[in-house]
Amino acid sequence: MSAELNATHDPTRRSWVDSANEPGTDFPIQNLPFGVFRTDGAVRGGVALGNVILDLSVLIDKGLLGEGALVAARAAAGASLAPLLAVSVPQVSELRARLSDLFRADAAADRTALAAALVPMSAATVLLPLKPPAFTDFCTSMHHIRRMSGTPEAPPRLACMALPVAYNGRASSIVASGAAIVRPNGQFETPPGSGTVRFGPEPMLDFELEFGAWLRGGNRIGEPVRVAQARDMLFGCCLVNDWSARGIQFFEMILGPHLGKSFATTVSPWIVTMEALAPFRIPAPARGAGEPAVLPYLSDPAEEAGGGLNIELTADLVTRAGAVQRLVRSNVSELYWTLAQMVAHQASNGAPLEAGDLIATGTVSGSAQEAQACLAEITARGTRPIRLPDGTQRVMLEDGDTLSLHGKAVAQGFVSIGFGECVGTIEPARGVA
Repeated sequence: MSAELNATHDPTRRSWVDSANEPGTDFPIQNLPFGVFRTDGAVRGGVALGNVILDLSVLIDKGLLGEGALVAARAAAGASLAPLLAVSVPQVSELRARLSDLFRADAAADRTALAAALVPMSAATVLLPLKPPAFTDFCTSMHHIRRMSGTPEAPPRLACMALPVAYNGRASSIVASGAAIVRPNGQFETPPGSGTVRFGPEPMLDFELEFGAWLRGGNRIGEPVRVAQARDMLFGCCLVNDWSARGIQFFEMILGPHLGKSFATTVSPWIVTMEALAPFRIPAPARGAGEPAVLPYLSDPAEEAGGGLNIELTADLVTRAGAVQRLVRSNVSELYWTLAQMVAHQASNGAPLEAGDLIATGTVSGSAQEAQACLAEITARGTRPIRLPDGTQRVMLEDGDTLSLHGKAVAQGFVSIGFGECVGTIEPARGVA
């Protein structure tokens, strides 16, 4: 996660693509995230800029990128970004620099030729950028851990403060923003504590506002990685909604999460590179009095100085009837562990990581009441309903509800960049006997 700034971060730079200069856009010219999209049945890779996609295959065919940027461009132009993760950091940086120069407002470039590579986002379907080999979901918000424990005033378990707690999730059920979320079936106790078990549609469907990172490298089995190495393995970031079937989850939690967490995980489809996020680095959270010191294998001076990220996150609920409610406003900066520490811990026992692996931070809950980042927290496990603008109430998600996550990286003196939408709509359960 390089901290070096360059011309692509210049806050005065503007694009001749007008939509990239609009206030509040997720994709100003300072961002340039990678993704995969489809138009007319053709799937290929591109880069987001304002409300258009830069079609890399067109830029390559027209010879507009120059020799230095071609390696990364060719790797990113196909139907998966997996090849891009094998490209060196300097080569990816060179492609971003070339695109930034071509599309900046004062560029001496052939705009007619470049315009042929612009695909309106409204005419494209953005897809999952690659199929991850593995998915790990961490639990790194101490605020979430405390609230979910049922005794928030009590100290968390020692393990939660000593290491980034996690479980190995289900990579095959990761979907891109916009994919329908089918309510899962499973076993749960109803009512809770009654001793009566039934199988059927999940009665307590929840969302979790999370942040994620895609890895660009790995390690051989049996060989751990240091935090500094883990930092270099981070390619880019996205938003994550790790949907939760609370009834199933609470009933099955003997060995850890299983069917209550494996039915669907939604990610935002654009990968915002660690280079683009360089201006938004902040110090890692300091440990408080009475908390265990970070052990040497998770400790690194550079990570302490700039391993955190200042990224504002929100979650909004839209009901089938059209009622809109802001549910969460939180920030990645409040997490107890950094992304590199999560990666280093994942590999600390010699577990092999691979390029394309996806990690998620777990629920990004903060100290404020508005920063409770799932309904289980907001409604105190269903005992405190929330009232929506149309007068209806919610304890958990209902069929037809849409959950929309957004994120903005912010820093004084720099242009904010975003991640695009991370959206899913609940559909009824299927196949119930």
